[in-house]
Amino acid sequence: MRIMYYRIILTGLVSCILATSALGYEARNLLSGYWDPEKISEIILSPGEWSPYPSIGEREAWEGLPGDLKGAFIRAGEEALEFEWPNLPATVFMEFHLNGNRENFQGLQNDRRHALSALVLAELIENRGRFIPGIINGIWATCEETYWGVPAHLSLQAAGTGLPDSGEPTVDLFAAETGAQLAWINFLLRPRLEEYHPLVSRRIDHEIERRILTPCLERTDFWWMGFEADRTVNNWNPWINSNWITCILLSEKDPGRRSRALFKAMESIDKFINGYPDDGGCDEGPSYWGHAGGSLFDCLDLLYLAGGGKIDLFGHPLIRNIAEYIMKVHIADSWFINFADASAKMTSYPAIIYRYGERINSPDLMSFAAFLAGESDYSGQAPGGYLSRRLSLLFTVRELRSTSLSPPLLRDIWLPDLQVFAARDTAGEARGFYLAGKGGHNAESHNHNDVGNFIIYLDGQPAIIDAGVETYTKKTFSDRRYEIWTMQSGYHSLPTVNGVMQRNGVEFKASGVSYAADDNRVSFALELAEAYPDEAALKSLRRNLVLERGNRVTLADRFELSEIKGPYTLSLLTAGEPRLESPGTILVAGSGLRVSFSAEQFSPSIERIEIEDSRLRSSWGNQVFRIVLALSDTPEKGGYRVDFSR
Repeated sequence: MRIMYYRIILTGLVSCILATSALGYEARNLLSGYWDPEKISEIILSPGEWSPYPSIGEREAWEGLPGDLKGAFIRAGEEALEFEWPNLPATVFMEFHLNGNRENFQGLQNDRRHALSALVLAELIENRGRFIPGIINGIWATCEETYWGVPAHLSLQAAGTGLPDSGEPTVDLFAAETGAQLAWINFLLRPRLEEYHPLVSRRIDHEIERRILTPCLERTDFWWMGFEADRTVNNWNPWINSNWITCILLSEKDPGRRSRALFKAMESIDKFINGYPDDGGCDEGPSYWGHAGGSLFDCLDLLYLAGGGKIDLFGHPLIRNIAEYIMKVHIADSWFINFADASAKMTSYPAIIYRYGERINSPDLMSFAAFLAGESDYSGQAPGGYLSRRLSLLFTVRELRSTSLSPPLLRDIWLPDLQVFAARDTAGEARGFYLAGKGGHNAESHNHNDVGNFIIYLDGQPAIIDAGVETYTKKTFSDRRYEIWTMQSGYHSLPTVNGVMQRNGVEFKASGVSYAADDNRVSFALELAEAYPDEAALKSLRRNLVLERGNRVTLADRFELSEIKGPYTLSLLTAGEPRLESPGTILVAGSGLRVSFSAEQFSPSIERIEIEDSRLRSSWGNQVFRIVLALSDTPEKGGYRVDFSR
């Protein structure tokens, strides 16, 4: 039987995420610029002193948890008692290499990880020993795995893809996460494990040492570390570093190695912070914030706690901006601005967001976290995710439940470095129009060719949408990425000029970006010509988006072509089915949005796109629609206007 939990979206291969950033790089070095191994050794707590969560012997803390949540976690553990620890066959591992499928192996592996976490938490809560045999089986099965990572990430090893080389342990996202999981288990349950057999804890220590601690300390060529000059980093960096730091603090016994490893992790984290824009915007999209900005919090909080509060970056404006990004891109309910590889409807990490808000003293962020927690029924089913995130929730849930559930629903957002804006009719209300758009460039991390794209929500419901991203396959992070329809500009709110869509690359970008907002009106303007290749014959394409609060959204594009050699079309993706209500007016079902245009200029058509992918279905159901407005007679120089109203 399989234990099904919420699975975080898996991160892709290096080929997509190492694109050069056009936003620049600032060597802030907020950690390594001040700390060194000697200073770290003076203040960092030893493994025996550091106790971020109560171990199984500290019964008052575990028994004091909310009863409904304890019940949910015990039920999850009881379900996991039936888990049979499926094999991880080499032939399934090979599927990614042979046919691009990454889900089959990862599904088996994730089920093992989540079942183990469920058993551990149930035993910590109940403390009767009935989950210990299953925990031992899970630990032993994990330690017996040849590779703790996933097939898609084998480019880190010298032998390349296909099968893992047991002689070269490499550290990817899930190897690091597995190391941290076992380190937490050893910390929380060591007395019970040693009662069963002393070799269990020793086996955990041995595997963490050879698979995580030694490779990370001795190697500098893992791209995610950021030590290679020609490479930038993304969410891999804080995600892996947070788990590496966990392993260091819980498992590394040698004081000298401990301080050297922590300093090296700090140097690596600085590479991530240095590459972040001042506005704190996550160009990977909100789906990745949990393991970009969210994992940065994990790193900084671990260092803060283990250093007795002396390693403290939480007062820095950039760290605040990174924290509040996830709140800024929230639309309403579970809807988020989903530019890049992001899903429009998503869950997040309320406990991490709440604790972030505490550290930076942001009541709005804490209230937002409480709202997200209120959207989830933690009494009926124990939340999934990795063990560290479940622990964080367990010991933050009382604060979440006692905090106001009102999401801030910010009226105006402008991220000048990311070139993303959002605006709604009224602060604090989902009612009315919500408009978001972007500039940027087409080499962003987890990029879609979408410079100039925009979305519209009405009364908190999607109308003009960004489809998001399908379940990852080998193709997603290959040179065939932009064959996927969700990545193409023709399936965003953008023109296709002379039959030519936007191209990927840092040189394909917006220019002349301007933004202005007041109580009545918001405007966003940019030049899009550089986002298209030469064959589009585009001399200029000036886009202007305007929200007249409480009234309508207007799109006005003006273009100039050097020649006419193909059709000019404007695409709009919708969640509900569009219907031509009258010449020049389309009504989008489900949202009440009317799309108005010149019937003399445009010939409209409507396409139904059937959705088979499970990730897209989680946001949109079985279908989305594309409105295609084709210019009936394309001039070399001209323009058009499209109004969006009730």
